[in-house]
Amino acid sequence: MAIHRIVKQGGCTLRKRKMRKWTKVLLSIFGGLLAILVAGLIVINVYIGKSKPLIEGEMSVDFLDEDVDITRDADGVPHINASSDADLYRAQGFVQAQDRLFQMDLARRQASGRLAEVVGAAAVDTDKTFRTFSLRNAAEASYDGYGDDAKKVLDWFAEGVNAYMQQAKEDGKLPYEFKLLGYEPEEWTPIDSLTIGKYMAYDLGGNWDSLAVRHWALNNFPEEQARELFVSYPDHAPSIIEANLKTPVEVAGRFNPDLVPHEFNGSNNWVVSGDKTASGKPLLADDPHLGLNTPSIWYQMHLQSPEQNVGGVIFAGVPGIILGHNENIAWGVTNVGPDVQDLYIEIPNPEDPTQFRYDGKWEQAEVRDETISVKGGEAIPFEVIVTRHGPIMSDILYKSEDPGALFSMQWTALEPTKELEAIIRMNKAGDWETFESALEDFHAPAQNFVFAAVDGTIAYKANGRIPIRKQGDAQLPVPGDSSEYGWSGYVPYDELPKVINPSEGFIATANNEVVDDSYPYHITKLWAQPYRYMRIAEVLQDGDNFTAEDMMDLQMDQENLYAREFLQDLIGSLKAADLEGKHAELVKMLEGWDQVDSAEAGAPLLFHKVMKQLPKTMFSNEMPEDVYKLMPGKGQIVDRMLRDAYSGKPGVWVYNYGGVDKWVYDAFEVAIAEIEEQFGNDSAKWKWGDFHQLAFPHSLAAASPIFAYFLNPEKQAIGGSNVTVQAAAFKDDGTVNHGASWRFVADLSDLSAAHHIVGPGQSGHMKSKWFHDQSEDWANGIYHETVLDGEVKDGYTLKLKAK
Repeated sequence: MAIHRIVKQGGCTLRKRKMRKWTKVLLSIFGGLLAILVAGLIVINVYIGKSKPLIEGEMSVDFLDEDVDITRDADGVPHINASSDADLYRAQGFVQAQDRLFQMDLARRQASGRLAEVVGAAAVDTDKTFRTFSLRNAAEASYDGYGDDAKKVLDWFAEGVNAYMQQAKEDGKLPYEFKLLGYEPEEWTPIDSLTIGKYMAYDLGGNWDSLAVRHWALNNFPEEQARELFVSYPDHAPSIIEANLKTPVEVAGRFNPDLVPHEFNGSNNWVVSGDKTASGKPLLADDPHLGLNTPSIWYQMHLQSPEQNVGGVIFAGVPGIILGHNENIAWGVTNVGPDVQDLYIEIPNPEDPTQFRYDGKWEQAEVRDETISVKGGEAIPFEVIVTRHGPIMSDILYKSEDPGALFSMQWTALEPTKELEAIIRMNKAGDWETFESALEDFHAPAQNFVFAAVDGTIAYKANGRIPIRKQGDAQLPVPGDSSEYGWSGYVPYDELPKVINPSEGFIATANNEVVDDSYPYHITKLWAQPYRYMRIAEVLQDGDNFTAEDMMDLQMDQENLYAREFLQDLIGSLKAADLEGKHAELVKMLEGWDQVDSAEAGAPLLFHKVMKQLPKTMFSNEMPEDVYKLMPGKGQIVDRMLRDAYSGKPGVWVYNYGGVDKWVYDAFEVAIAEIEEQFGNDSAKWKWGDFHQLAFPHSLAAASPIFAYFLNPEKQAIGGSNVTVQAAAFKDDGTVNHGASWRFVADLSDLSAAHHIVGPGQSGHMKSKWFHDQSEDWANGIYHETVLDGEVKDGYTLKLKAK
């Protein structure tokens, strides 16, 4: 027994020794891998940190005439103090490049149709789209029309950008993104800045997609059914309707709806007279609604020289300040959304597809070679054909079939425009007269400007080029082969909508209808849903003794007036269709809702999911997927269908579906199934904020989960929605991707400072303290104060010393 125990114990001892040995080996391997990983992370960290911009100390430079001080405040806002405008704009270019060079380079590449050169074949379709839209060509044409002073500003700004790029290349400190993609940025030019400006006109000024979809509807549905997909059916233009029916143009499969700008890239703005404020001076608020990304589309700056002292925001890559204030005035914008694009039905010559019929003759179009270089692949031949009206909007030369008709597009932004001259003059304006004079050069995109001055003036102007058409109202494409159609000019500048010091004591816009039927010119039929404007006007009309804090609170307001209009009718439909009370608890939830889109409430989740589902339930099975996605104004069309049905006059679509109650109930059931799949069956635990989440995605984050982890801020539950003043539009998966890209409040009783939020932060560098520092501020409405006069507290000063 003893011997047996000894042998057994010896075996155990041997096994234990082997296990300890393998444990040591595994620990050694793991330790080695960990050491390699840590070393790799240290190397990566050091490399990335190397490109972090210098923000403190002194730097000798050779692009300035005199020394310039750049002080970044506690929120990363650069305050540039220069002895001349020349050095001011040079330093502005340098500083923007320090914080946003990669963003600037991507922006000019996207707008110019040159992304595939650096990211590969995945960007070819995007490049084709922007080559066709011809933004860079329009920028080049615009440059020729600028005066010497504006050209100098563009040159000075480019000098600053190039000085930073040259220094970063020499020191091996280019932003790390360039290393990841394996290229170096090219020299910056004035045309690059103007091209980025044209991209903003593209993002804010389109209606061609609506014309294409209505043309498709006329050719694929009975007239009465197609009629209901129009905002207002053009009964007065039977010849245009006949032309669309006789000459169908292929729409399905021809256009990429994912490249169409977000519908209603709008905004909120308002200005309140001193008669309704606590200080006796006006208050102004502005929050432009654009895509929410890392870094922000906006870059906040303060520019000071003997000739100007102005603060606010600008697009990275562009000189000046486009929105903000100086010592005497403040201003902000929303998108007017006029019909500034027309589609023409062009008839190509069967013998030569680059010729098109016009007044009985074949007319030669311009043909541009736009060969697209592709990283890691062969160059792709691509031609852009430009008729007398504008570019052909589809890739025709590489299709196997011979099209009988094609669309070309005429657009105000493709003409020479001089927005930068307007910006330069706006920055230095001191009253309404000089500011309005500056606006005369701001043509595209058309914007609702609100204005306030320290002298007490408040004003509004819908500014920009708005076409006057020979025939039609921009709801359908028109024949391109006849001189009877086209534009005869623009709405005269002095006849654009304008208001000065109204008796109501305030002016507000939120992409709502800004004129009534008495206005003699056509602007558009497709305005944004009115609920944001209605809420703003409700608060400003009823209130008094307003302060800047009240304006900030209003920008974060979550009252849902969409629900105020439709909720009770929707509940009635649910009760009528759900005779067995299957969803009684959910109906009770909606009945008890205070109609506030709070992140903690469950009812907003149910309401918004239903409203998003209604157009899908009605239309998605009746049209190709790309046409459905391309279709604009779904919300307005559904709203009108609901109003008509609930007033006892259901249209063809609702009648054919089986009535409004069935339509609403079917959408309701789909919405419930989606919510339960994601959040479970216990509706008491549903929360709007669990679905509705703020993201601020980085442009590189989609390439890898690792990139997403480091470059995207953590998602946050937020309230508000696409119809509340706290604008937070969301994708089908709940990701909030569109909203107030910048929030701004100015008190004209003291313009030495103003209140701002730039989400997610000022810097484009992932190791900067200002990369995502305003993400939570954006979600919670925490503003920072930026001074225009006085000492910058807790700042970091970099002195650029002229050699």
